[in-house]
Amino acid sequence: MENVKRPWPALWSLVIGFFMILIDTTIVSVANPAIMDGLHADINKVIWVTSAYLLAYAVPLLITGRLGDRFGPKNLYLSGLVIFTLASLWCGLSGDITMLITARAVQGLGAALMTPQTMAVITRIFPPDRRGQAMGLWGATAGVATLVGPILGGVLVDGFGWEWIFIINVPIGIIGFILAWRLVPTLATHRHKFDIVGILLSAVGMFLLVFGIQEGSTYNWGTITGIISVWGLIITGIAVLVIFVIWQAVNRGEPLIPLSLFRERNFSLANIAITTVGFSITAMSLPLIFYYQLVRGMTPTQSALMLVPMALISGGLAPVVGKLVDRVNPKFIASTGLALMAVALFWNAALMAPTTSIWLFLLPSAVLGLANAGIWAPLSTTATRNLGPHEAGAGAGIYNTTRQVGAVLGSAAIAALMQSRLAAELPKMGAGGAQSKSMEFAGSLPPALHAGFSSAMGQSIMLPAAVIIIGAVVAIFLAKPAPVRNWNGGMGQPSAKVDGGPPHRGRHAAVPVDAR
Repeated sequence: MENVKRPWPALWSLVIGFFMILIDTTIVSVANPAIMDGLHADINKVIWVTSAYLLAYAVPLLITGRLGDRFGPKNLYLSGLVIFTLASLWCGLSGDITMLITARAVQGLGAALMTPQTMAVITRIFPPDRRGQAMGLWGATAGVATLVGPILGGVLVDGFGWEWIFIINVPIGIIGFILAWRLVPTLATHRHKFDIVGILLSAVGMFLLVFGIQEGSTYNWGTITGIISVWGLIITGIAVLVIFVIWQAVNRGEPLIPLSLFRERNFSLANIAITTVGFSITAMSLPLIFYYQLVRGMTPTQSALMLVPMALISGGLAPVVGKLVDRVNPKFIASTGLALMAVALFWNAALMAPTTSIWLFLLPSAVLGLANAGIWAPLSTTATRNLGPHEAGAGAGIYNTTRQVGAVLGSAAIAALMQSRLAAELPKMGAGGAQSKSMEFAGSLPPALHAGFSSAMGQSIMLPAAVIIIGAVVAIFLAKPAPVRNWNGGMGQPSAKVDGGPPHRGRHAAVPVDAR
C-alpha cells in the first residue's frame, strides 16, 4: 500500500508543469496577429499553430495514461517535461510557419506525456473525500495561467517579439524538472498490455475528423485533391472512430479504453461535460482577441488585460470551491458554473460592436471568472472519486482525452465559423474578397470593415456559448457521490464495502495518507 506522508509538496511540483502547459496555450492566443505578421502567414495557418499542438496533445493521451501506470507516473512526467521544454526552444527559433507548426506538435506530445500523470498522482495520493482540495488547486492554476499567460504574452510580444512567448518556457521547465524529480514520489507500477490497433484507430480517426473541419473553408467544403473531399475526410474520420469504439468493446485483451468505466454514471457524465468545457474555452478566446486587437486597436498587452477580472476571480475562488465540493453535492456548483459561462459568452457577443465602451467587456470577464472557478474541481472530483490505483492511469487518460478532444474540435470549428462569418459580413474588396483581405492587417483594420468584422466575431462566439449549455444540462444529472468509508491508496484489495454497496474492484481500503 502506498503511503505518501506529504502529498501537497508533490502536487505543487507537478502543478508547475501543468501551469506551463496552460500558459503556453493562452500566450499563443494573444500572439496570433504578431505571428501572422512576423511569419507572413494567413489566419488558417496561424490557427494550425494551436490546432497542431492540441491534436498532438489529444491523440496520445489514452496511451500515455497507461504508460504512466506501467513505467511510473513520475518517469513519464519528467520525460514529457523534457520534450515540452526542448520543443518550446525549437518554437522560439522557428523561421517559418511550417517549422513552428511542427515544433508545436512536438510540444503537444510532451504535454500528452505530462498531463495524465498529474491527475493519476492526485488519484493515488489523495483519499477521495480530500481530492476536491487538490482539484481546487488545479482550478486555481488554470485561473492564474489565464491571467499570467495573456499578460506575459502581451509584454513579451510588445517588448521582445513573439519568439519569446515560447523561449520563456525553458527556465520554467528546468525549475519544474528539478522540483518534480525531488518531490514527486515513485509510485508502484502495474503491468499493462498495449492496444496497438486501438491506438492507430483513434489517431487516424481524430486526425481525419479535425483536419476535415479545420481545412473545410479553405477548400470551400469541396474537393481537396483528386477524389479526396473535405466531407469525405470528415465522414471517414467519424467512421474510423466508430470502429475504434466497437474494437474497444470486442477486444478480449486489454483495450485502450476500458468501457466498463463508463458504466459509472458520474464518470460518463463528467466526461461529456468536460468535453464541452474544452471546446468552449479554446473557441472563445480567438474571436475576443481578434476583436480587441483588430477592431479596437489594442496591443497584445492591452487585450490581455481585458481578461484580468476572469483570471483573478477564478484563481481566487478555485481553492474555496475545492473545499466546498468535499462537503456539498458537486453537481450544483458545476451546473451553475457552466450556465454562467454561457451567460458570459452571450453577453460578450451582444457587446461586440465598434462603438461599445470597452470597460463594459470587463463585466462578462468577471462572470467568466465565477464560472471557471465552479467548473474544474467539481467535474474532475466527480469523475475520479471512485477510481482505484490500477484504474488511475486509464481514467486520467480518458478524462483528459475527452477534454482535449473538445479543445481540438473547438479550435477547428471556431476557425471554420470565423472565416465563414467574415466572408458573409465583410464587403468585397476586389478579387481577393474580404475574408483574406481583412486578415492582411495584422495590427489594425480599416474603419470601413469594423462593423462587419465585429458582427462576425460576435456571431462566432455564440458557438462556444451554445456548446457550454449542453455541459450545463449534463451536469444537472450528476448523482451525488456516495460517502467514502474506506480507501485503498495502493495495491491491496478492498477491506470494506462502500456506502453499503458491493466492493468496488479494489478501489477502497483504509486511508493511509495525511492529506491535510
